[in-house]
Amino acid sequence: MTTIASPLAPRATALEVVQGIDLGGKTAVITGASSGLGVETARALLSAGASVILAVRDTAKGEKVAAELRESTGNGAAQVIELDLGSLAEVRAGAARILAAAPQIHILINNAGIMATPHEQTPDGFETQFGTNHLGHFLLTQLLMSALMAAAPARVVALSSSGHRRSDIVWDDINFERRPYDRWDAYGQSKTANALFAVGLTQKYGHDGVTANAVHPGGIMTGLQKYVPVEEQRAMGWQNESGELNAIFKTTEEGASTSVWAATSPQLEGVGGLFLEDIQQSTPLDPQNPDPRFGYKPYALDAESAARLWKLSEEMVGLK
Repeated sequence: MTTIASPLAPRATALEVVQGIDLGGKTAVITGASSGLGVETARALLSAGASVILAVRDTAKGEKVAAELRESTGNGAAQVIELDLGSLAEVRAGAARILAAAPQIHILINNAGIMATPHEQTPDGFETQFGTNHLGHFLLTQLLMSALMAAAPARVVALSSSGHRRSDIVWDDINFERRPYDRWDAYGQSKTANALFAVGLTQKYGHDGVTANAVHPGGIMTGLQKYVPVEEQRAMGWQNESGELNAIFKTTEEGASTSVWAATSPQLEGVGGLFLEDIQQSTPLDPQNPDPRFGYKPYALDAESAARLWKLSEEMVGLK
């Protein structure tokens, strides 16, 4: 089977991805759209004519971003709605607000995320990264499914990460109740969950015209790194002593491109359950490669794991 790839270069910008694409009459929802990748994702979709809901925790910050986006794109259809993914009750409230504003949703981009946080729990008792990155988005998507199905064919984009390589789902201790907490393993587990979510959603709703793909945007320096001290970033080779970033890092405009490609490309119409990076379909990680910068671990797209996680997530968020 031939892998799907954009004709664009791996570091093309999100605005380049939407050249020639008309999203007029379509509605998109982007979580975490008040900073970083979310802003540039929204900019590209607005530039292509979409109506965009910026689902954000800080609405004051979101309104400033929306005002700038309206002015820079010439598209006034940027709306801010409050959404806090860290609490199931807040997700339910946010989803109700989104549904009131958008009975049809053509594109849902689950972009928000946290990384390498201290060991904490959500108000619902889940490890924070799994609870926010996966379960918050899982519940949100389920609550918005009626609007996605009403707009079918509709697409969901789940932002994962190469960090998924750190950990598969640890089924007997997802919330680190018995094992020592490792913030990078917790992040990795949550990003594996994001990828499996795309597989599970496509399994469950693909025949209804709603599909999902997972995206690794690449290394981008955003607010995501706020829990990673500069000394640690230097030790990992992210930046040097002068603060210059490693050349592998993308700009936010480049980092948003694969999300936008997943959301808009005719090449991916009706296609789901894939892991995408560098504006192309990814391939399984080559264990013989000593410096792997491309590829996913097969457990991240395992169909049985995806079905198991879906059922477990329904129970955890109270949908079963």
